[in-house]
Amino acid sequence: MARRRDARVAPSQYRRTERVENPTQELKVDDSGFDRKLISIFVFLFVIIPSVSVLVYKISTAPPTNRSELLVPRRGLIKTDVNYQEILTENSKLTENASHRHYSYPVLAYITPWNSRGYEMAKRFTAKFTHLSPVWYDLKSQGSSLLLEGRHNADKQWLSEIKMNGDALVLPRVVLEASPMELLRKKKQRDKAIELIVTECKEMQYDGIVLESWSRWAAYGILNDPDKRNLALNFVKQLGHALHSVKSTRNGEQKLQLVYVIGPPHSERLQQHDFGPEDLQSLDDAVDGFSLMTYDFSNPHNPGPNAPMQWIRFTLQSLLGPPGKTAQSLALKIFLGINFYGNDFTLSGGSGGGPIIGRDYISLLEKHKPALQWEKNSGEHFFLYSDDNHINHAVFYPTSMSIYLRLDEARSWGTGISIWEIGQGLDYFFDLL
Repeated sequence: MARRRDARVAPSQYRRTERVENPTQELKVDDSGFDRKLISIFVFLFVIIPSVSVLVYKISTAPPTNRSELLVPRRGLIKTDVNYQEILTENSKLTENASHRHYSYPVLAYITPWNSRGYEMAKRFTAKFTHLSPVWYDLKSQGSSLLLEGRHNADKQWLSEIKMNGDALVLPRVVLEASPMELLRKKKQRDKAIELIVTECKEMQYDGIVLESWSRWAAYGILNDPDKRNLALNFVKQLGHALHSVKSTRNGEQKLQLVYVIGPPHSERLQQHDFGPEDLQSLDDAVDGFSLMTYDFSNPHNPGPNAPMQWIRFTLQSLLGPPGKTAQSLALKIFLGINFYGNDFTLSGGSGGGPIIGRDYISLLEKHKPALQWEKNSGEHFFLYSDDNHINHAVFYPTSMSIYLRLDEARSWGTGISIWEIGQGLDYFFDLL
């Protein structure tokens, strides 16, 4: 029986994953200096002359140019000058049939066991997704052996309903927490890890897995050594080939799939621990897709947008290189990350703030009735407010406009998308998918 899912979420669990930080290197996505100077601008607005905020951040009312034709109904919300009342009125409404897809490339949706709403959204909009990844498993060291932990999270009734609702593949996420050096150096350990994963897929009738290991390997320094890096890449290849040797129980013509989680660069030059274009090409034959985490660009220490558009483009260019047949074929395997959560940053005093999800955002709109502002360089809306303790905040949370821009960018490259995570968004986001 699956463990009972708590509808509430601890703040530390909102975020996608822990990333490798390099405090001495910062990625500048635009010469305007917006990205990492945002905190000083906000303090300036609040402390010195808050009345001029509307002059510092000009709201553009014209739609972006050179966009492809809108593929969703014109509800009046895909615009830069949206106001809080429109969001409060429209966020729970859907104008489209839930089974109709607007985004033609693959869509991977993450679901977390600590947020039960994600399970409901997956059932409600199954037809809009090609891949569903419930965050269920961890592969851990247990003395000299290995343990695949997480089956208690698996909800067999939910799995059955998903399969009845459509053709979306179910690939649970597996985080590799086992001791990296023991796992990668010892053939017996590697073979055991792969056996545990493949056996679980067979017994639970999964369509494959989403594997997350790169950030942990980076934290242990594995990726800085060429020999150890090759061991790591070879393990992923070995796992991919093992999964590909097994036929899906749902469709005998289809093999089990491997999607691999990769992080974006956080500096202008790729660091040794970054996943680069050579790694992408090395794993191409063994991996069916790459879940690219293009979010969490900012944090409480450096408040700002969740995923600036220039950074997204830079990341794709770094991985795929110049346009051509090679870039086009590799792009088809990329799931460009889109966040359905946001951040409420404190700008003066307080603890720095942190992630928020849909219900938190709606509560803030209802309480503060803020003026949403559009930051054109990042392609995101935000608003400013002062709480009951007179602490100043900046809130970044997705809107129809910001999501549409990212879908259009992904479409222009020919990539799929991955969403972290669908229980954290607002209902009307799904009209765009």
